[in-house]
Amino acid sequence: MQTILRPLTPASYADALALWQACEGIGLSDADSRCGITKYLERNPGCSFGAWDGEKLVGTILGGHDGRRGYIHHLAVHPDYRKRGIGRRLAEATLEALRAAGINKCHLFIFNDNAAGIKFWESLGWTLRKDISVISLVLEKGTC
Repeated sequence: MQTILRPLTPASYADALALWQACEGIGLSDADSRCGITKYLERNPGCSFGAWDGEKLVGTILGGHDGRRGYIHHLAVHPDYRKRGIGRRLAEATLEALRAAGINKCHLFIFNDNAAGIKFWESLGWTLRKDISVISLVLEKGTC
């Protein structure tokens, strides 16, 4: 059966969470609660996608933007479905949605020790930046 890409919706949250928990390289936090993901999807309609094999969610990508730059989170493909081009298709779908929204540059966050993930993104033409760092501040824990 061929995997089909569809926009990710809050109705898929439980399946998406189970997939993220099964995939190495995905960091989960309070922001990944059902409420947090629902808010993200509603704020960025049509930019996040799921890959489906029948009724089984086998891949996800969260995409969004702030009006200037695009951002990608949680590209995940179930280990049994890797090396089939699903990750590439998910990335292309999100990038096309960002282009359609007038976004001309996209960033993503990846753990420094995620060598396989870095290799994947570089194979798609992305550049690992070593000139910037991420600095974070928790404004309020568990706001949903």
